[in-house]
Amino acid sequence: MGTPEQSTAGGAAMRLAGRVGGLAGSCHPGPVVAVTVLMVALAVTAGQSAVRCGLTGAAVLAGQLSVGWCNDAFDARRDIAAGRHGKPVVDGAVGVTEVWAAAYAALVLCVPLSFACGLWAGAVHLAGVAAAWAYDLRLKATAWSWAPYAVGFAALPAFVALGLPGHPWPAWWVVTAGALLGVGAHLGDVLPDIRGDLATGVRGWPHRLGPHRARLLLPVPLAVASAVLVLGPAGPPGRWGVAALVVAALVAVAGTVLGRRWERAAFAAAVAVAVVDVALLLLRGTGIA
Repeated sequence: MGTPEQSTAGGAAMRLAGRVGGLAGSCHPGPVVAVTVLMVALAVTAGQSAVRCGLTGAAVLAGQLSVGWCNDAFDARRDIAAGRHGKPVVDGAVGVTEVWAAAYAALVLCVPLSFACGLWAGAVHLAGVAAAWAYDLRLKATAWSWAPYAVGFAALPAFVALGLPGHPWPAWWVVTAGALLGVGAHLGDVLPDIRGDLATGVRGWPHRLGPHRARLLLPVPLAVASAVLVLGPAGPPGRWGVAALVVAALVAVAGTVLGRRWERAAFAAAVAVAVVDVALLLLRGTGIA
């Protein structure tokens, strides 16, 4: 049996571990990891140096963490009212104040990391992060809820391109594809919670469409994004391009169909299409600038 001091220290360590775990769970870890890994892969594909790839990944990670924590902190009252158990703030694993503090700390860290990749690269990335914060704080409940996703996802490949030597502007087709993937990700991200959002007064673009129409629309921006990546670059698409387009279309449709039974399938499909698209760029060796 331990001493009182040991028991106190052990209890404090467990509480600290609980808070850290709560913060990790409230940052939306799945999307944070997926976006960061995809952008690092895109940076490698584009030809960034190892150091620059590390900076790119760190900046994207900080930005995504800030957005995820801001989302959970701002929505805490609504999530508690809707009884969305499984969220750390709702379950009491971490306090709202702590999540806000983490969000602002990540946002502050994101600024120098972004500008370390270049002036224009940093400005573009921070514009995308600002759009995501605007979604969390205001635009989520409006008909313009799709716009921050489009801007944020378009900014990511532009950030990678502008971080290359010479800071070249990104190709139109990679920015367009990013924006379309963002719209698809928005539809997929909202669908699992759409009924609960409606019950608490959230009326974003997918909510106005309704669950059925939003689910049917989901494959369209995802498939079009893949088509832009395949057909946008100069030269014939080749067999890899055609194969990627077919796979992306099938995955997007599967996400819509499976979404009727498994609510997270829609968002998983959006992430899977993004993975296919980045793999296409890797295999084709197509420059994004």
